[in-house]
Amino acid sequence: MDYTGSQSEKVVPAGELGRSHIGQTISFQPNDFTVVFGKLAGIARTEAMVYLSLQGVGNGTHLKDEYDLPFTHDVYVPVDVISNAESTIKDLFGKVQENLRGAGHKGGEDRTDRL
Repeated sequence: MDYTGSQSEKVVPAGELGRSHIGQTISFQPNDFTVVFGKLAGIARTEAMVYLSLQGVGNGTHLKDEYDLPFTHDVYVPVDVISNAESTIKDLFGKVQENLRGAGHKGGEDRTDRL
């Protein structure tokens, strides 16, 4: 199995997970046979590993609530919709500005609105 997340997720190395990710639903593949989906409850780091604790899955027969991952292991987190929308709006605004500037220079005509 080769899990690569969904369209609504972005990849983050486990070593880059921080406080802002606590409470988010994450997904990752800890081994060749398992894909984990869960809400991140806590993060612990050592020099060699990152330890992830998941909320609400402990005490199950087949579900673990703690996973140890190398710093470079891929973890999938939700795409930050606000930041993503903000950059899209900025890009579109820049294109509109370019188009308006370009339209004002064509033909030598003064197209300024006057009252």
